[in-house]
Order: sequence, then C-alpha cells, then structure tokens
Amino acid sequence: MKITFAFAVNNQGLFENNHFGEAENFAIYTSSENELQLSEILPNPMKNKEEDEHGLKSKALYIISILKSKDVNVLVSKQFGKNIKIVNQHFIPVIIHEENPEQITTIISRNINWLKDELKNRDSDYMLFRIKTGILKSMVSK
Repeated sequence: MKITFAFAVNNQGLFENNHFGEAENFAIYTSSENELQLSEILPNPMKNKEEDEHGLKSKALYIISILKSKDVNVLVSKQFGKNIKIVNQHFIPVIIHEENPEQITTIISRNINWLKDELKNRDSDYMLFRIKTGILKSMVSK
C-alpha cells in the first residue's frame, strides 16, 4: 500500500511550532517498501491568508483540496488548530515533537503498519497519531 505524507515545514525544511496550515511549505513524501522518500516541496499558498480570524474553514478546505490532488493520506505537523475536525475526515493527522524530518521518517518507517491499518479500516474520522519515540493513537475531540 502506497501512503503519501505532507510534512508542514519551514523554508529550511524543519518542523516549527505552528499549526499545519501556517507552514511555509508542505514536503511531500511517499512510502516505498516502508521507506519514506521526499518527492516534492509544495509552497503553502494559504500561508498568512488569515486576516481577521484564525482557523478559517475556507483556508482548511483549500489546503485539503490541494493535498488531495497530490494523493496525500497523512498530514504531519507539530500542531493542528481547530480545523483538525475537518482534517481528520480526509487525512490521518500526526503530531510530532521533533524539528528534523529525518528523525520522523525513521520512526514512521518503523511503525508504518499503524498507518496502513488506519487507512485500511477507516474511510474518514481518522484517529490522531502522536509520535515521540514511538506512536500513540487517540480519538480526535469533536
């Protein structure tokens, strides 16, 4: 099963303490034989598009449409905002605690069966995964 990931990264390629939709770029990774390989860097066209209100649904829906067109299944970020309730209808959300994507790709590669099972057993309402040294799966609060 091929899985495509979008990592929320800055211009230096590192994770920051921002919500997924505030990332400078989305680093698109694909899994191949349980290894993640970087396939492209997509600038976030919605970066800084929230003028008056934080967590705009329209912004989330636009980012969702872009990432769905890239066949993304999993979103990886240090934080998600209130739109996680929309996000988990389309993608598996993964919260990480490291800055370096290489550390995260290693942990995901070791534990990719968790994500494969989630994609196989659900069509939406995906569980929230948290990665530190391993993976923890929990419900998204509604």
